[in-house]
Amino acid sequence: MSEFHIVVCGSIVPDPLQTLEPVQGADGPALKNEMMLPAVLDPWAGHALFEAAELAKKHEGSKVWLVTLGPKAKLQQVMMNVAQKVPFELVCVDGPASGFDDSFEVARVLSGAIEGIAGLEKEKMLVFGGWQSASRGSGAVMQMVGERLGVTEQFQGVDKLVVGDDGSLEVLERVEGGAWQTAVCDSAPAVLGWATGELPEPPNNPQVGMQNMRLIMPALQQAKAADMGASGLSFGSVELPQQRRETRVVKDVPAEDIAREIVEWIRS
Repeated sequence: MSEFHIVVCGSIVPDPLQTLEPVQGADGPALKNEMMLPAVLDPWAGHALFEAAELAKKHEGSKVWLVTLGPKAKLQQVMMNVAQKVPFELVCVDGPASGFDDSFEVARVLSGAIEGIAGLEKEKMLVFGGWQSASRGSGAVMQMVGERLGVTEQFQGVDKLVVGDDGSLEVLERVEGGAWQTAVCDSAPAVLGWATGELPEPPNNPQVGMQNMRLIMPALQQAKAADMGASGLSFGSVELPQQRRETRVVKDVPAEDIAREIVEWIRS
């Protein structure tokens, strides 16, 4: 039976039910009242974490780490809930999570944190994460993390992973047109960017939560601040998309004329 060291990359995002308003702060773009917004674990990262925990449960000796970049104060709030879901060890870096940071810099920080994990064996390593993100949404972070770690076997839009008796990985990936493709990788290491997976959100387990929190609190206290300013990325301005509505009530106008007028309005 194969043994895996599974590293899940994931950050926190504002609760999707909140209204987000971008503002230009002293240090660049930010979200208005960001530290006051309730936060959750990124949904795509959540799928990756649940799949990782299920895989580790099936393969004795496997271990799961959650590597995250975000403000320590907000991470602590979110981890109080996430810790009750599945067993994992937290590796955190204190930094922004608003989505305005360069994906390259995010990948650099995450890969550095992964390389610093004590006891991580790269020949057993699977790097999980979200195919997309509810904050950054670039779809590029996981690819760059893998490249920086020297892992070239990468799969994006993953919905299912089956491990063979010989340690091979059969991966079901999403492709265009609502179809999937099946890919086979001989063995770890590999990077998998998860879509929705196949697992529901696990129920809360207070015992798992207490076990996790014994390691989570020291990890939060020891989190190092991330240096995210090396890319030179800058924003001229940030603002909400402007709503525009022009309504005119007409009668007895042929559909062709209406269509022509709409096209002219769009072009203008």
